[in-house]
Amino acid sequence: MSDVPVKTESGAAATAVEDAPKPRSVRVVLMALMIAMLLAMLDNMIIGTAMPTIVGELGGLEHLSWVVTAYTLATAASTPIWGKLGDMYGRKGSFLASIVIFLVGSVLSGMAQDMGQLIGFRAIQGLGAGGLMVGVMAIIGDLIPPRERGKYQGMMAGVMALAMIGGPLVGGTITDHMGWRWSFYINLPLGAVALAMVTAVLHLPKKTVKSKIDYLGAALLTVAITSTVLVTTWGGTEYAWGSAEILGLIAAGVLSTAAFLYSQTRAAEPIMPLHIFRSRNFTLMSVIGFLTGFAMFGGVLYLPLFQQSVQGASATNSGLLLLPMLLSMMVVSLIAGRVTTNSGKYKVFPIAGGALMVVGLFLLAQMDTGTSRLVSGVYMAVLGAGLGFLMQITMLVAQNSVEMKDMGVASSSATLFRTLGGSFGVALMGSLFTTRVQDTMTERLGAAGAGATGGSAQLDAASLAKLPEAVREAYQHAVAAGTHSAFLLGAAIAVIGFVTAWFVKEVPLRGAGPEKATPAEAADLAKQPVAH
Repeated sequence: MSDVPVKTESGAAATAVEDAPKPRSVRVVLMALMIAMLLAMLDNMIIGTAMPTIVGELGGLEHLSWVVTAYTLATAASTPIWGKLGDMYGRKGSFLASIVIFLVGSVLSGMAQDMGQLIGFRAIQGLGAGGLMVGVMAIIGDLIPPRERGKYQGMMAGVMALAMIGGPLVGGTITDHMGWRWSFYINLPLGAVALAMVTAVLHLPKKTVKSKIDYLGAALLTVAITSTVLVTTWGGTEYAWGSAEILGLIAAGVLSTAAFLYSQTRAAEPIMPLHIFRSRNFTLMSVIGFLTGFAMFGGVLYLPLFQQSVQGASATNSGLLLLPMLLSMMVVSLIAGRVTTNSGKYKVFPIAGGALMVVGLFLLAQMDTGTSRLVSGVYMAVLGAGLGFLMQITMLVAQNSVEMKDMGVASSSATLFRTLGGSFGVALMGSLFTTRVQDTMTERLGAAGAGATGGSAQLDAASLAKLPEAVREAYQHAVAAGTHSAFLLGAAIAVIGFVTAWFVKEVPLRGAGPEKATPAEAADLAKQPVAH
């Protein structure tokens, strides 16, 4: 890194970049980062389609949920740790390590001989996945100033859309023609390309930190996150909300969270330094990110279920059912990014995104058995537009609110809050959905109604086709009632995000250029690294 002092209009010293990153090199690095991001997002989509075949060969149906839960837990728990390791020892090394761990977990998962092995190897895969997402966001934060970062938002939204649409299609094709093990092995060529490109092109300043890793903080945070995710995963499904298991997990989560917060005030190099929350914008973006995750993951889960059960859509093309929402999200994200880059203004986007998210979820709550696919597609597009305004802007503002030395923990914290929001969204909307489906079945078919579907609130197309017509019709009305309640809850939660967005302060984005910078902006510019 080479910096040359220049004078601003006030005579204050600023820092101008002598060697700007070469656009071609940045594009190559971004391509590698997008491949890594695709790896993390595509995996669960592909595996979801392959799960029936996996269970058929390995058995262990009673442990099926753990294949997903182990991956999710490991990803969430490792996310803040990866962010801190990148801040302490360098972003490139930690990112490459996360790719390698993810690929090792993929190979081992593909070689699993029973369900226990698969669950353990999926946890290894999840450990790597936690570093993939954080690494992508933090490296982009290192390479590209916030003012310029908006123009790349469309790429990130495009990768997300590609994963959600293509994942089920790719998973089904691979499972049918090559076997389920290749659902894991397919990660190897993609990962190898990302490894080679990042190794060859990404050059960031090396860091040497004498402080020890905050092992106590890492352990306490892992317990807190694990307890929280297990409560939201098991509550109301595996165990009753008032059961000893769930109450014990809640107590463990509360106590470990309190202990973690206390430990962070004592640690020399805390995993999640609490001073980052002194920034009003960072705290607000954490809240909005949590609520965005709540709405997005709930929508992704229950929209295909409604369309398959009520509108008769094929489960094979379930990714395509979300196309109106995902395309809208991608286009709006691209436009918001361009406007942010050109104007440096961004406060309007969280407000607009919050409003559209509320409206979109409220419209989706109005769907019933007579709603056409066209109408539901329009409703999805409204929700997608809201998410498009929020998805990348929340990360951009969060990163702009901290010093460069905290870029990793800022990126990992924002990612973690969105992940936890998704866990809470799926759990709470799922609990409400299941209760409403069972109540509606009882109303329409009498006391035996809730058991007419085998006690399940979510049936696949094959199970639905086997039901008597009267039961099938009652179930379709029940699903419509369940999605109404779930999306209505989502809309109520989204109102909090809309209100929160009004309190965001429009702080100038770093990277406007020294000739335009105020003294305060110049001081921020001085903290930005340069990639050669």
